[in-house]
Amino acid sequence: MDTIARLAREGKSEVPVYAIGADRRVATRPFDVTGSPFFIAEGIFAAEIVEECRRRDLLAGAYALRRPRGATFLRRLARDLAEQRKAPAVLIRRGLTLLRAEPAVLRRQTGLGAEAARAREVLRRVADLLAGHPHQQV
Repeated sequence: MDTIARLAREGKSEVPVYAIGADRRVATRPFDVTGSPFFIAEGIFAAEIVEECRRRDLLAGAYALRRPRGATFLRRLARDLAEQRKAPAVLIRRGLTLLRAEPAVLRRQTGLGAEAARAREVLRRVADLLAGHPHQQV
């Protein structure tokens, strides 16, 4: 939360770099959004901070993507295989587990304050936010 608040307030901060294979943070790197009217925080744990962002008046929107589960499984598997994140058998087992868990994950994210929406709807809403921002340049 401190990093998000710093990005919103100052436009830059150090952010963690994670190694998925090691399952931990391995470094930090500078991240700069100076001059951008908004930034997007995404990921499986993003919903965990929705209420705190809302409380600190840092939230323009919170969305949990609603996608066809099979498509998500295939995208994840293709990415993980291409990046050789773990052994193929592990990736398939993990992918199937995540496929089955996806409805519960979406329920949890919406319960934490994110709104379930398809990708096109999220993109439209972000475009609307940008169009309505007084500092937006074309």
